[in-house]
Amino acid sequence: MSHVQEAAKTVELHRPAARITVPEAATWPVADVLALFDLPFNDLMFKAQQTHRINFPDGDVELATLLSIKTGGCEEDCGYCPQAARYDTGVEAKKILDIDTVLDAARQAKANGATRFCMGAAWRSPKERDMEKVEEMVTKVKALGLETCATLGMLEEGQADRLKNAGLDFYNHNLDTAPEFYDNVISTREYQDRLDTLGRLREAGLKVCCGGIVGMGETRLQRAGLIAQLANLNPYPESVPVNHLVQVEGTPLYGLEALDPFEFVRTIAVARITMPKARVRLSAGRRQMGEAVQAMCFLAGANSIFYGDKLLTTDNPEAEDDRTLLGKLGLQTRGAMLDSVQKEKCGC
Repeated sequence: MSHVQEAAKTVELHRPAARITVPEAATWPVADVLALFDLPFNDLMFKAQQTHRINFPDGDVELATLLSIKTGGCEEDCGYCPQAARYDTGVEAKKILDIDTVLDAARQAKANGATRFCMGAAWRSPKERDMEKVEEMVTKVKALGLETCATLGMLEEGQADRLKNAGLDFYNHNLDTAPEFYDNVISTREYQDRLDTLGRLREAGLKVCCGGIVGMGETRLQRAGLIAQLANLNPYPESVPVNHLVQVEGTPLYGLEALDPFEFVRTIAVARITMPKARVRLSAGRRQMGEAVQAMCFLAGANSIFYGDKLLTTDNPEAEDDRTLLGKLGLQTRGAMLDSVQKEKCGC
């Protein structure tokens, strides 16, 4: 028996293959998700890699760029967020960016190889005057040939439809953590508020970008609870950003013991297995991981990254560093793959 066969047999002993390679419509009880977390590390990675190769045979990595179009001054009390007005973090409240600044950033992102451009605003929910500006941004960024994404907080009735009509492809609205841990992090909105917004997105026909943050003091069981929540959405999100908490002085979560890097990699692997067709994105916290941990995350099934030197307010690896790392690993970007396909079609 080969080493690969032995590894596969070990996984079967811990978890029947039928439960791991379930169809999209199946549900994932928290106990089953926790059983994946508890697998020996190599067995978990093997099964995640199998799932990834089946569903993404090209093995490409999506590059997405995130721009803060409205920074700081948020009325929410999310314990991880330096943009909350109530915390003294050095982040100043600013007005919404003008359209030309946004378009310049979008053009630069496309020139650097990004295929998706996400616009984020520190709002509890957008007001009417905000919607009109964002709709214009979406329409004009879309015209540049980029996929469009926005994260603007909770959406009221009709707002998702307006964004869809403006040309929005994806909307990001994270669950953040498991329901039973949520009150430890946020008190200014309910878990159901987040689910309601996700429902409005689906009703409007928008694709969903929804994930969470790990390393906020939650247990492994609670990390399994977050993944179960995401995997049991019907349908589950097309994009699943997994953030590693970036501790910012002045926020309530500053000073926590750092999450073990292997636990973060496990989270990526479990997300891949339970949501096999989703783009699993390495989001906040990559700068602190180093190349080796990021490489393990790609091996575990991550196939999307936020690309550029800044996320909303926190530092991100610079684009050149990312290109170097992807080159070392021999990973092709989605943009390069699409360009290659287009050239083949036109005989270039």
